[in-house]
Amino acid sequence: QVQLVESGGGLVQAGGSLRLSCAVSGRTFSRYAMGWFRQAPGKEREFVAAISWSGGNTYYADSVKGRFTVSRDNTKNSVYLHMNRLKPEDTAVYYCAADPSGTPKFWAEGEYDYWGQGTQVTVSS
Repeated sequence: QVQLVESGGGLVQAGGSLRLSCAVSGRTFSRYAMGWFRQAPGKEREFVAAISWSGGNTYYADSVKGRFTVSRDNTKNSVYLHMNRLKPEDTAVYYCAADPSGTPKFWAEGEYDYWGQGTQVTVSS
C-alpha cells in the first residue's frame, strides 16, 4: 500500500517562501511520477506542478511558473515543492499525488492513483 504524507504548510506573508514536503511509503517510489495539486476554498482542485520518475522532466501551471520549483529525492522517497514570491491567491490546501503509470497527462488528477491528506498554505496580504 502506498501512503503519502505532506508537511511544511503554514501561514506566510505575501512575497515569502515555503517548502512543502511529501514523504511516500512504498518500495517503488522511484518509478512514480509525482504531482502537486491545490484546492482553494470554493474552487475545484487544480494542477500545480509535476515531476517525472527520474526528476528529469518538470511541469508547471502557468500561474506558478517561475515562482515554484518541484524536486524529488528518490533516496529519501520524497518530493518537494519550493514556493517563492507567494501571493494571496496561492492560499489553498496543497496535495501531493503519485502516478505509477507515468502518464503524459501530468495535469490530470484522474491519472494519479495515490493522494496525500493535504497541507494548508495561507498567504496573507
